[in-house]
Amino acid sequence: MTKISIQQLLIYPIKGLSSHKRDRVHLEVGHGILGDRAFALMYKQDDIDSNSTIVPWMKKHNFIMQNDWPGLAALNCFYEPETGNFTVKRKSIDLLVADTKTSEGRNLISAFFTGYLAGIYPSQAARHPNRAPLQLVGEFDKTRYPDREAGHLSLVSQATIDNLSELAGQPIDVRRFRPNIVVAGVSAWEEFDWIGKEIQLGTAKIVVTARINRCLNIDVNPETGERDIRLLSLLQEQFQHTQTGVLGQVISSGSVAVGEDLIIVNH
Repeated sequence: MTKISIQQLLIYPIKGLSSHKRDRVHLEVGHGILGDRAFALMYKQDDIDSNSTIVPWMKKHNFIMQNDWPGLAALNCFYEPETGNFTVKRKSIDLLVADTKTSEGRNLISAFFTGYLAGIYPSQAARHPNRAPLQLVGEFDKTRYPDREAGHLSLVSQATIDNLSELAGQPIDVRRFRPNIVVAGVSAWEEFDWIGKEIQLGTAKIVVTARINRCLNIDVNPETGERDIRLLSLLQEQFQHTQTGVLGQVISSGSVAVGEDLIIVNH
């Protein structure tokens, strides 16, 4: 029997922005992966204090996302948990360095992205094409703003990405799919067979709940922010669906590291 292992672990400290590779992550029941989508850039709302650092979970249309603003992918964003510093680069040039632990730093981040959105074009179906002022919300390891309220994570196999690369005739960067966990040792699309099954990830355990329905964001090049491969159409043409990867909900807290085994508990 082929061993299934963890190939990559990724978090997205600020929802809609760059991924960060991790050697190990902690999974928490009712929360998901600590540090993942811990911050978000919220469209300012009249009923929320502009000085609030923490707001409750809200549906994704309340925050900026690459699906609405593909040009966000052209920015290289780095968050340092140890210091709270957040850096934005483009083509190796620093555009912003700010401290998320101070009100001054958070205001700088909010103002930067408000200005950045004013200079790029939204997608045709963008929910906030008026580029409303933005407000940074959240605290690292405390809050989380995923697309779905239940604490979940996303998982895809490298074999599935390799199969899509073959069909597209060019290498497909896994970052287009913004997964938390990339696994090796399974055949393409095999993760779809895990729906309803419990899986051991290091000392944590998840239950796989659903396939992930994709949007036009997978067409966006994660380096340039340009839509350069018609992946969503390719999925529909080849498989008559637009799904890749699966969602998992944490049912037992613990941690998992790159290289560790993924074990299907109930076959």
